[in-house]
Amino acid sequence: MVLVSTHGEKGGANDGAVVDFRGNPVDKKKTGGWLGAGLILGTELSERICVMGISMNLVTYLVGELHISSAKSATIVTNFMGTLNLLGLFGGFLADAKLGRYYAVAAFGIITAVGVILLSVATSIPSMRPPPCDSYRQQHHQCIEVSGSQLALLYAALYTIALGGGGIKSNVSGFGSDQFDANDPKEEKTMIFFFNRFYFAVSIGSLFAVTVLVYVQDNVGRGWGYGISAAAMIIAVAILLCGTPLYRYRKPQGSPLTVIWRVILLAWKKRGHPHPSHPSLLNEYQAAKVQHTEKFKCLDKAAILDEYAAAIEDKSNPWIVSTVTEVEEVKMVLKLIPIWSTCILFWTVYSQMTTFTIEQATFMNRKIGSFVIPSGSFSAFLIITILLFTSLNEKLFVPLARKLTHKLQGFTSLQRVGVGLIFSMSAMVAAAIIEKHRRATAVQQGSKISAFWLVPQFFLVGAGEAFVYVGQLEFFIREAPERMKSMSTGLFLSTISMGFFVSSLLVSIVDKVSRKRWLRSNLNTGKLDHFYWLLAALALLNFLVFVAFAMRHQYKVPQYICNGEKELKTVNDVTVEKMEEKTINQAMEGP
Repeated sequence: MVLVSTHGEKGGANDGAVVDFRGNPVDKKKTGGWLGAGLILGTELSERICVMGISMNLVTYLVGELHISSAKSATIVTNFMGTLNLLGLFGGFLADAKLGRYYAVAAFGIITAVGVILLSVATSIPSMRPPPCDSYRQQHHQCIEVSGSQLALLYAALYTIALGGGGIKSNVSGFGSDQFDANDPKEEKTMIFFFNRFYFAVSIGSLFAVTVLVYVQDNVGRGWGYGISAAAMIIAVAILLCGTPLYRYRKPQGSPLTVIWRVILLAWKKRGHPHPSHPSLLNEYQAAKVQHTEKFKCLDKAAILDEYAAAIEDKSNPWIVSTVTEVEEVKMVLKLIPIWSTCILFWTVYSQMTTFTIEQATFMNRKIGSFVIPSGSFSAFLIITILLFTSLNEKLFVPLARKLTHKLQGFTSLQRVGVGLIFSMSAMVAAAIIEKHRRATAVQQGSKISAFWLVPQFFLVGAGEAFVYVGQLEFFIREAPERMKSMSTGLFLSTISMGFFVSSLLVSIVDKVSRKRWLRSNLNTGKLDHFYWLLAALALLNFLVFVAFAMRHQYKVPQYICNGEKELKTVNDVTVEKMEEKTINQAMEGP
């Protein structure tokens, strides 16, 4: 019985592209597995400590100490988070094309540490802030807003962090999954849980950030809070470097964007050529690492051996003719785009948890006895929910789904995403109802309701994130071509980026269309619940489109073919052998 990949690739941890730190073939007993993956996860954990410690409490600093309006502050935060995730595409491209994932993670980790140190300085220097403002002037919008020159160092710090964080996020999960051989049944089973445990570790870092660090920022000093984040990142990079002999390294195989551009360009140039009578006539069909598919058939023309290519007998020049492998890799990337587009709105909903929901908490009763909980710390309920559901996913949901579906994965990655989208819709409905009740109580009775009323929306978004993040991450890594794994992770992160940018756009549009009546710094005079209802309606529409795309998606799945040979064969090889066998039989039978 021989394993081949339908819509997939052959090769694994020992395919020649994966080596140890000396460049030799990997020894599975001494490299990779959970020991290597665990050390790698430490870098992502520290990245989350840095980023979540900033994003979940930055809006209170911008509004409370820099006196920037709520709508503008929300836009600053969402633009920062959007840029961070968008730069994941750049980090993924750089790793796939030149650096490799190991050097990319280490380099971007150092850049992140430098950025957080700059942020610590920017928030510690008094001259970087406007004069303090008392409560009377705050209520009457008479505070002096921070100037552009005072914001310069803050912006420089934030976007240095965005560059470093984006580079880490796009490579660390791919580097971690490189520690497992997808063609080894034991390691394949282990890798299924890697993405779940990866996000569990990420959530631990986030929980530490929104509880300990947010408290330090609000009660000890912003500089101290950000200084702890910088120290955590420096330690994580040091640990990553110490584990160098324990990792498996996948060699960079050139720019994936070049391959994509080249295939599309050649397909366009040869658009007038007729399709061959059978795909086996395409360039390097039998040697293809990826099975030929009929989807996006127009791209097959890039692999047609035309008269010019035949005349110069140069089939190896990629600018003259592509291979079937390259064409199918581009098709695999294109198949990700519909799912990519329908995942964006979830992160638009999620971004409200870092902006307006935190602002809601400042207008609610946050006391437990004499202790006042920092507004940003209510994000802990979001993280706790994520931890709960990632744990239940591994211990309860996946084993139960395996029994029902008889599949190793249990839930498919897109089923996870679909469940998460349903949770996000429910979260916005709950948020709208709670905000209407909060505002009515504040305006009509002059009292504050408990901030713990925010727990339902945090819980629903957290549950949704546990499903969507893991499902998306698994989908974009497992469904992408091997050489484009980091870029594909960057593509996944760009959905988060676009979600934050869409949030900024929606805030600007709603603020303009409503004539600043919905989104105000004083939430008691605004209509934030209307904005939440708008998001709930958009989430419902997006879910319906997602279901339509998900039902049409064909997964890259393993297939077993029985034969007496030991070598690995692609499905294309088997197809050609059957054609040859049929031709011989017809010749023997005669006319």
